[in-house]
Amino acid sequence: MESERPYDALIIGAGIGGLSAGICLLLLGQRVAVVEKNVLPGGLMRGYRRAGMDCPVGVHYFGAFGEGEPLRRICDYLGLSDGLAAERMGRDSPIDRYHFDEFTFDLPAGIDAFAAALRQAFPAEGQAIGRITADLLSAAEMQNSFAFLSPQPPLFDAKLYAPLSAYLSGMDCSPGLRSVLGVAARWMGMQERDCPAFYHHFALSSYLLSAWRLAGAGADLAEAFVARVEALGGEMICGDAVAQISAAEGAVTGVRLASGRVLSAARIVAAIHPKQVIAMLPAGLVKPRHARLVAELAETESLFALNAAVDAAAHPALPHNVFRLRTDREGTITDGVFSQMRRAEKGKNLLVLITKSPYREWQRWERSATGSRGPDYAEEKARRAGRLLREAEGLFGSLADATLLDAYTPLTLRDWVGTPEGSPYGIMRSMRQLPALAALSRLAPAGLTFAGQSALSPGVLGTLLGSLHAVRQVIGPHRFAAEVFGPLAGSRKKRELR
Repeated sequence: MESERPYDALIIGAGIGGLSAGICLLLLGQRVAVVEKNVLPGGLMRGYRRAGMDCPVGVHYFGAFGEGEPLRRICDYLGLSDGLAAERMGRDSPIDRYHFDEFTFDLPAGIDAFAAALRQAFPAEGQAIGRITADLLSAAEMQNSFAFLSPQPPLFDAKLYAPLSAYLSGMDCSPGLRSVLGVAARWMGMQERDCPAFYHHFALSSYLLSAWRLAGAGADLAEAFVARVEALGGEMICGDAVAQISAAEGAVTGVRLASGRVLSAARIVAAIHPKQVIAMLPAGLVKPRHARLVAELAETESLFALNAAVDAAAHPALPHNVFRLRTDREGTITDGVFSQMRRAEKGKNLLVLITKSPYREWQRWERSATGSRGPDYAEEKARRAGRLLREAEGLFGSLADATLLDAYTPLTLRDWVGTPEGSPYGIMRSMRQLPALAALSRLAPAGLTFAGQSALSPGVLGTLLGSLHAVRQVIGPHRFAAEVFGPLAGSRKKRELR
């Protein structure tokens, strides 16, 4: 099929990473198309409705969206802030409540408030808490200044390059203090021995700066991104997957879609899993040892989640998240459940429960597709959901009135967003794998850039930072410094990080 007029850039994947990269390139005057395999764009931003209730999938809460904070400033620059309806957490209650076997800890808003809560819970560990607080403030300052997007990225303190477990051991933290600090690593699907200390600090400090929930549905968030792409003249192509990335003389030239449609561009931003991208490239374009390097990268933990409707009178909505966590004797978190009790409608509230679930537990059905896995798969989901609901009664009281709306597994996420093992965070950004992740762009043919989760900051903020980094590779560092980093850095307002 004859190729259409070339684009300046093609974006593969219409999740938050691909859409934000597309918006930024459109703002810079590029002709852009965003290609999405699913009929509906939005990736994990987009939840779904069951029995008239909105069920979230990938955006349960996020940080640093306060006025003058990094996520808000990026959204302001992209023209998204007005379309992102959010409610702030932590004003009259904690952000999170951690229930351990031996004690309960409330995560407050603010780094100083967090340090005070730690000192109250662990009064003999003031020295370690002081050092941790100083490191959290440094991480918050780095994010707030967009230091990693600057022409001269900063260097970390050497101790922050260690895994979180080693970082905490170096300060002789007690099991209790280790368990509280370990929760932020589990947000990102990593154990303490895998999570880099700096990565942990970026996640935790962004939530301490300010924590937020969506005030509307995930579909509203997704549509806000899509509307911005279209308002800037970008083209959305949904329901037509990229079958192959074309290349000539070691550089990308465009893509061929499943429908046979050919799109040309000298720049491609792949906001999908790198393992998928390798499979799309022509044979021989990537050296076999490089392809093996990507294929062998470990994934973050996958999960099992359920959404249930409960009686609002018996189970009022909670303004904070609730964690039920179990640890070993050293304070390492071994198991846990994240939960939210969200406002809904018509006398019902929404209970969300999420726990880890290794992909291998679902391999019996891995060759099947969503919607056609058979009654035994449905029975296994119902069994696990029933167990989670029974265990949650220890936190919420009787849930005999609960109506299971839906449950999803690693296979569900695998089919929706294309991560090989259904992990919502994709490849694990452990200390061992960071060098390989940093090398991805060097392994790719000229013109191909990876976007999505940043290797330096997790969550929604990290995804946007990763997309901006991809834009820098597309347009070049000098133009990026003048037209993107300059306005972002200039938008910073003086504020108290504590």
